[in-house]
Amino acid sequence: MPKPLPQISKKKKPITFEQSKKIAKQGGTIAGNTRKEIEAKTGDKIVTAKNAKQLQGNEKKILNEAKKKKG
Repeated sequence: MPKPLPQISKKKKPITFEQSKKIAKQGGTIAGNTRKEIEAKTGDKIVTAKNAKQLQGNEKKILNEAKKKKG
């Protein structure tokens, strides 16, 4: 899946900080909407309170838990 922020930035070519800030906000909005749509369709949360270090090595456990939830 393409990342929206670099694509918007390449297309609009911001010069000032304010222009870059506006583009960053647009990218964040797109990412947020995408996350919400995926969560709505799957019924699972994408964002977790755990950080990357806590998740390392637990990928299989997390995937198994998700599979159990789905039935």
